[in-house]
Amino acid sequence: MSNRLKYADLFVDFDDTLYDTYGNAVVALSETYEAFHLERYFDSPQVFYDAYWAANIDLWGRYSRGVIDRAYLIVERFRRPLSAGSGIDITEQFCLEMSDRFLDFCSSKPGVVKGAHELMEYLKGKGYRIHMCSNGFHEVQYKKLAACGLRDYFDTIILSEDAGVNKPSREYFEYALRQSGADRNKTLMIGDNLQTDIQGALNAGIDAMLFNRWGVKTFDDALAPNYIVNTLSEIMAIL
Repeated sequence: MSNRLKYADLFVDFDDTLYDTYGNAVVALSETYEAFHLERYFDSPQVFYDAYWAANIDLWGRYSRGVIDRAYLIVERFRRPLSAGSGIDITEQFCLEMSDRFLDFCSSKPGVVKGAHELMEYLKGKGYRIHMCSNGFHEVQYKKLAACGLRDYFDTIILSEDAGVNKPSREYFEYALRQSGADRNKTLMIGDNLQTDIQGALNAGIDAMLFNRWGVKTFDDALAPNYIVNTLSEIMAIL
């Protein structure tokens, strides 16, 4: 059976699979640094940037596992990098103001991963039902969708805030199946994150395709995806 006949529904991750979250955030972080005149507190912007990314990776990993909540993540991801500077009065209010400005900068960016629009046009033309599966924050994700012009390709938007749990929990994927009306055995998850997207889907009995954007070289047997692609264009040869 060809994959075009095997799958009817596609669960597609949004951040860093279709939307260039990393690239857009790099620009937004620079804009945030300038907007708050952080040059007063740091010898180099790179000190702030490096501290931000280290905090962001750690905090989002913990958020996906349900160890911390959204409120803690929003404050802490700026409290930590600000702590690398000197002479800053780091209050919760200041961190929240910075977070709001940063998210405004981020969500207005139209940048997508190379080939995203072409892939979505192709998949829609093939008749797949496409469902966005994301751990991102509700109001931010809808702004990003509007900014990048991908909203109309999705039949369903399935966010962790609505589900009440994050990927990779099985409960998230069960919620996604219910919301989309998809058949588990005819659904494929496509995403860039080995844990949240791939492990989550496989644990829920859903086939998974890794968009290997970050160059993962080794896979635990329990995390081995059904398909691996290095570019979005390769997906069109499979589906």
